[in-house]
Amino acid sequence: MSARPRVGVTVGDPAGIGPEIARKAAANPRVSSICDVILYGPSSDEELARFQRGRVSTEAGRAAYDAILAATSDASGGRIDAIATAPINKEAFAAAGLPWRGHTDLLAHLTGSRRVAMMFYAEALRVVLATVHIPISEVPRALTRDVIEGTTELAARELPRFGIAHPRLAVAGLNPHAGEHGVIGKEDDDVIAPAVAALCARGIQVAGPFPADTIFVRALRGEFDAVIACYHDQGLIPIKLVAFGQAVNVTLGLPIVRTSVDHGTAFDIAGKNVADPSSMIEAITLAARLASNVAAR
Repeated sequence: MSARPRVGVTVGDPAGIGPEIARKAAANPRVSSICDVILYGPSSDEELARFQRGRVSTEAGRAAYDAILAATSDASGGRIDAIATAPINKEAFAAAGLPWRGHTDLLAHLTGSRRVAMMFYAEALRVVLATVHIPISEVPRALTRDVIEGTTELAARELPRFGIAHPRLAVAGLNPHAGEHGVIGKEDDDVIAPAVAALCARGIQVAGPFPADTIFVRALRGEFDAVIACYHDQGLIPIKLVAFGQAVNVTLGLPIVRTSVDHGTAFDIAGKNVADPSSMIEAITLAARLASNVAAR
């Protein structure tokens, strides 16, 4: 790796705010002082004129995909040191005939990674998702012991990269009151608790399941270094409430460094030059830091 990390920034869906925040972040002194940014995807005014801003389209979905493909190839080949991604639109991906629901599963496919997880990282709170972009009705079936154990093990292995040498982890319960010993659902006792016991037996510092309405407060107060959330909104509501604009989405388990913003394409303000690049700045600076840590090993 060069003295200055090279961070590839994909502009996301060109009909959204991705190109705007990518350009703004690349020009920000916090970013330019620590790394070199290479943009992937349509980013100039001339290139963006091909897309109708704020509208889902096959062309925009394909352009976003092509940018991710190129950046991932360059990261895997060592031509860049990390990737930071602007938001894609899942409906545009579907319109383009792409089977992936988001960056996480696409990057796992492109890199041949068997086990990956989505972590939202902020100084105040860190949340790892056991399940991601699936309907709520499918969560109980998808939340197996293997998923809980694999996600927690991955978090324990990866968190030292973030300066947390001995992670203290907590698993949120699926049901209200973590099931109240089977009174409000059996998944917490039948699936999550045995997974936590097995993890503890393997030497991982983890506890739970704990009621989801209090575990994030306990983590915020310093009792735990990260919370394993059972499903998407259970984890994202507290992290966005606490650190919206400062949180960074990190894909754990990849052979490359990948970070992303904590928000979506914001079609309603696309093309108005009012988008806040704060999360993109945080994503790029964290990517540069993680890439430097990898190089220092």
